[in-house]
Amino acid sequence: MKKILLVYIFGLCILLSACGSKAASSSAVDAVENYVNAIVANDASKLSAVSCADWESQALIELDSLQAVTSTLDGFSCQQSGTDGETALVSCVGKMILSYNSENQELDLSTRTYQVVQQGGDWVVCGVQ
Repeated sequence: MKKILLVYIFGLCILLSACGSKAASSSAVDAVENYVNAIVANDASKLSAVSCADWESQALIELDSLQAVTSTLDGFSCQQSGTDGETALVSCVGKMILSYNSENQELDLSTRTYQVVQQGGDWVVCGVQ
């Protein structure tokens, strides 16, 4: 099981690194998907690239809190659920599975609504509700 998990994470890291250093987000949904995938891949530089300046430190704190676990996604997908002025609201479904010492804990991704704004022509995550 651990080997499959490691192969999956390694493949995800390769896929994300092939996208270049800046994960350009052409839609609000892309921004959130890139954000969550950067957390799962433990990629601080990609996470910073898809976070607005005001949210970046909070995003990195969230990433730091998961350093001791291995993360994977199960049934993950997102869609835009509304707007609040110039802010797009994006909701996701699925779970983030956190594994530590052969024990799994599931985080339900549907409990958050991501706030996404355009910055420099790209969509970036700028908070959660």
